[in-house]
Amino acid sequence: MDLADESGIAALTIRSLAQSMGTKPMSLYYYVANKDEILDGIVDLVFSEIELPSPAGSWRQEMHRRAHAMRAALKRHPWAVGLLESRTSGPATLRHHDATLGTLRRAGFSVPMTAHAYALLDSYIYGFALQEAALPFDGRDTAAEITAPIMERFSTGEYPHMVEIAVEHVLKPGYDFGDEFDFGLNLILDGLSRLIPTPGSELDKVKDSR
Repeated sequence: MDLADESGIAALTIRSLAQSMGTKPMSLYYYVANKDEILDGIVDLVFSEIELPSPAGSWRQEMHRRAHAMRAALKRHPWAVGLLESRTSGPATLRHHDATLGTLRRAGFSVPMTAHAYALLDSYIYGFALQEAALPFDGRDTAAEITAPIMERFSTGEYPHMVEIAVEHVLKPGYDFGDEFDFGLNLILDGLSRLIPTPGSELDKVKDSR
């Protein structure tokens, strides 16, 4: 994991791992069959860093906390964004999935709606993490360093809406792209909350008919 964090997932090979550990590549094959087992293991380590949501808690608070914990883990390990759903699941991964599904089911979501909600939340979290990792700035009041020189190219007036969003939003003191995360997350949670059946509601009747 340290090697992937430092140099990227492409730099993680049996040879580079052995070299970083001061040993020979053949020595590693005593513990793992191939690179795939290493990838499975470090992805499971990423999931182990994310605190499990609790079905006993408020589903919205638990999903909010989980989303922020996942985003934080992916900031620490940006190489993991494209691997979390593609590796053989280890015990930490399975515990995470099961706890998340259990929290949504306990909230009252039907089985199909639980699947929809989980896919929607993860698509948003992974997508935001990918976009955030690709941006050339990070943190509060860092966008101006990158955006201000670009503004000089817009002096012709050809891109008025880009100038508007930069001047009236991005270049304002205290701007942090990371603040957009809660805006989108809360919209999703608001929408999902309306899909939980309440006794006697049309959604409840549809749920009962299934």
